[in-house]
Amino acid sequence: MKVVILIIISYLLGSIPFALIIGKIFYKKDIRQMGSGNLGATNTIRCLGKKAGILVFLLDCFKGFVSLLIANKVLGDISYLTLFGAFAMIGHIFPIFANFKGGKAVATATSIFIYFYPFLSIILFIIFCLNILITGYVSLSSIMIALLGGIYIFVFETGFDRYIMVIMCILVIYMHRTNIIRILNGTENISKLKIKK
Repeated sequence: MKVVILIIISYLLGSIPFALIIGKIFYKKDIRQMGSGNLGATNTIRCLGKKAGILVFLLDCFKGFVSLLIANKVLGDISYLTLFGAFAMIGHIFPIFANFKGGKAVATATSIFIYFYPFLSIILFIIFCLNILITGYVSLSSIMIALLGGIYIFVFETGFDRYIMVIMCILVIYMHRTNIIRILNGTENISKLKIKK
């Protein structure tokens, strides 16, 4: 029963649409009607600016951290702790508080990676930044770190948590399927951080 309650709590935490809340309170705008319409940090940065985007990223990270901390506090060191982070991600993607249309859960997934694999997270962050500087594609950077992170965990980690983490990585990649199509078509947004030739 505790597990079910914690899953629900994790999902509800993930469902808090911080991008929507910040947009409406501080900018009087509905982020869902702007840019890609996603309730995530990248769309927030593009539409509302860096300050708003960074705040949304940190708050979305908060979802994953808190879901794991609560579950760990209640259940202790269990072999399926990542399950609650996964449901925080699902809540972010399909938020009950925003008509089940959210973001792509990159920030929430990031916090889960940091929680379990801090050193790996640093390496993935460096890869993320380098890829943006080289290609200009934030979406491709997200896909790359999800792919590399998933491969590393599958190859080098053990236990039930490994499978949940790999599934979460696959989920992040799947959520970027339209971005992949736009990259292939040459119509994907390019970040201003890209190094100009």
